[in-house]
Amino acid sequence: MVTDPIADYLTRIRNAQMAGHRIVEIPASNLKRRITEILYEQGYILKYKFEEDNKQGVIKIALKYDVNTKQPAIRSLERISRPGLRQYAKPTEIKRVINGLGIAIISTSKGVLTDKQAKLQNVGGEVLCYVS
Repeated sequence: MVTDPIADYLTRIRNAQMAGHRIVEIPASNLKRRITEILYEQGYILKYKFEEDNKQGVIKIALKYDVNTKQPAIRSLERISRPGLRQYAKPTEIKRVINGLGIAIISTSKGVLTDKQAKLQNVGGEVLCYVS
């Protein structure tokens, strides 16, 4: 049993990129679906597909690589808040990732948002991860 599904999600993407895979399959949940949508909107993944099965469903993610250097589009995925130590931030305390080049994914009362969206809507919440 996985105690931290978000850390498992990020690790599966990290491992698939290190192995040079084009597609990674991850067990679905509503939170993981929203994180996947954010990664797609921000241009970190090529495309994604939600498939239903008899259990909880599967998210298939097509990873994005640079055409010339074959480097992955996602340089780093870092889990911030974890089950043993939750990390919360007010809208004024949300840190910029790599001076604004990366994004922070935050679970707020208005849904899962990027750091920029959370600041615009003036809401804080649990800082799930940093992506750059």
